[in-house]
Amino acid sequence: MKVSKNIYKECPLCGETHELELRTRISHAKIKDDDVEYEEYYYVCPKSPEGENEFVDGKTHNMNMLNARNMYRVKMGLMTSEEIVKLRENYKMSQVDLAKTLGWGEATISRYESNLIQYEAYDSVLRMIRLNSYLTYGFLKKNKEKFSEEKYADISSTIAREVKTSGREYLRRQVLESEYIDFEEESEWNGYSVLNIDKIECIISYFASKLKILHKIKLMKLLWYTDMLNYKQCGKSMTGLVYRHHSMGALPIGHDEIVELDNVLVDKIEEYELTKYDFYPNNKLDMTILDLNDIGILDKVISKFESFSTRDIVEYMHKEKAYIETGNMELISYSYGENVDI
Repeated sequence: MKVSKNIYKECPLCGETHELELRTRISHAKIKDDDVEYEEYYYVCPKSPEGENEFVDGKTHNMNMLNARNMYRVKMGLMTSEEIVKLRENYKMSQVDLAKTLGWGEATISRYESNLIQYEAYDSVLRMIRLNSYLTYGFLKKNKEKFSEEKYADISSTIAREVKTSGREYLRRQVLESEYIDFEEESEWNGYSVLNIDKIECIISYFASKLKILHKIKLMKLLWYTDMLNYKQCGKSMTGLVYRHHSMGALPIGHDEIVELDNVLVDKIEEYELTKYDFYPNNKLDMTILDLNDIGILDKVISKFESFSTRDIVEYMHKEKAYIETGNMELISYSYGENVDI
């Protein structure tokens, strides 16, 4: 139990208007035959006898029920009411607008944001449009007749702007994820970690912020050493990337797709018949994705290879047991991480 704040209002217990303590505590509720823990709000009247000094008004009752239902949603892997609100506001839609866009009853979104727990099928649709704004645009076009011309044009332009920003990033992520369809389970090939694109983007940005010059081949080697060192120290890779033996050393599967991610900032310079890639940091990323252990590993890799040219790091990698004992285009097991010495 803890005191949240004091509120001056009429008390139904003693009949007087005075300061009441609004407290919170962890309580249990039965939601669809499941027991869930949630944060319960309640008032305490200091003028009423112990044991009879607690009450909940209509507003706090509704808030408590919403908290309990949201904890059930979390337990079942469903979107919470706050996440649905955020999704809708991201598209600048009213509750009715979003319901009409999806072809649902006009009150459906309102209920999901207040007291009704959505079915998994409805939740799947909401999750998909949260990730894929182009899919949202498809739903809108399908249900165009439900809107006035002015309202349709307004919503359509908002979604179009979203498609050009986060929508493009989503599609590019899908291309990279498709390269890893055979590596969705943890194994020696991905270092017992599944692909983590958010972390990959942050790692690249971190490297770019610390190194004056960062070209593609050197970056890919830094990623390999990062993953192998993390595997050696923690028993798993940091990114979930899978690496193959190439003439230039270890390269992750989908290395070209990694460069194309919208959150990976890079200048492409055409030189003769080659493309030169220069990476630079993305200050809009949430770098808290990298924990203290991650930063420690990255700093160790940077300290070792900061002064290495692309040629230097390629030659260094060619001496690794992981490279010597694998053939061209063969997958490189993370078990070789035990031999990495940085």
